[in-house]
Amino acid sequence: MSHNTFGHLFRVTTWGESHGPAIGCVVDGCPPQIPLTEADLQPWLDRRKPGGSRFVTQRRESDTARILSGVFDDGAGPVTTGTPIAIHIDNEDARSKDYGEIARAFRPGHADMTYQARYGVRDHRGGGRSSARETAARVAAGAVARKVLGESVVIRAGVVQLGPHGIAPNAVDFGAVYDNPLFAASAGVVPAWETFLDGVRKAGSSVGAIVALEVTGLPPGWGAPLYGKLDAELAAAMMSINAVKGVEIGAGFASAELSGEDNADEMRLGPDGEIVFLSNRAGGVLGGISTGQPLTARIAFKPTSSILTPRRTVTRDGTETDLRTTGRHDPCVALRGVPVVEAMAACVLADALLRHRAQIG
Repeated sequence: MSHNTFGHLFRVTTWGESHGPAIGCVVDGCPPQIPLTEADLQPWLDRRKPGGSRFVTQRRESDTARILSGVFDDGAGPVTTGTPIAIHIDNEDARSKDYGEIARAFRPGHADMTYQARYGVRDHRGGGRSSARETAARVAAGAVARKVLGESVVIRAGVVQLGPHGIAPNAVDFGAVYDNPLFAASAGVVPAWETFLDGVRKAGSSVGAIVALEVTGLPPGWGAPLYGKLDAELAAAMMSINAVKGVEIGAGFASAELSGEDNADEMRLGPDGEIVFLSNRAGGVLGGISTGQPLTARIAFKPTSSILTPRRTVTRDGTETDLRTTGRHDPCVALRGVPVVEAMAACVLADALLRHRAQIG
């Protein structure tokens, strides 16, 4: 299997399967002399880990990260050395017996059929390599990327729509996201959303959601035309996340309804002669290069494909059957997708920063 690595200068390779002994990543290209300990990784992993509420899978994983290489303490505290950083996370609560039935039948909406078609073999235990369990390694890599970016670049994401229930754009509050079990970008919607998702969960079904992303503190000039556009690479990174089916930057699809006058982000000079944009429908990117405005995106997650309602499918030997997927699953995979969205944005931006320095100085 190829294509387990992403990035150009800041490169991340993830490894491991859902029910294997461990998962992890190797981060290559991290600059030297950046303070880094396991304590820098764990808070981000804790936000993504399962079992945190009744609204996510009850698989119990501590997601404790161990740094195996790429960091050295010369007496002043652990810092990166510039060599590959290997991060290891044990799988502690795999329950493979839950997946015995799907060893022969393909789950609708999952990658079972396509993995079998491509490789002729697949790990049916929790989806193996195609499981969202792999995203824990991405979050660990994203924590390293945040250290590269520094505190001036602030990356925030949150759920802004759960099924048909949305948050008005002027009511979005990213500060509320990690204070509620639904990762909702508004405290006010939580009671109603909890009632709605409880109904979905008790019915053994699932629902999709939209996650909004906002990055502030980016300077103008990051990204490279024509084939290294910042928004294109961000979109590709988001589309690589399990269950993501759509990404829009700035006004996105809504821009198709705007006139040229409405869509153009006009400019004026600020008090110190700096360029000030009067709107941000471009989402902080023009011509694939950052404008200095907030970088904004919306990411659509499909409903979790593992549901208790029997669905029609076929077996590996070509027999039609009905399949009911058991096991422990998220009724809305987008909830724990929020820290993954942030992590992927961090990795893309750390790579953009290093490429900018390499070419521009």
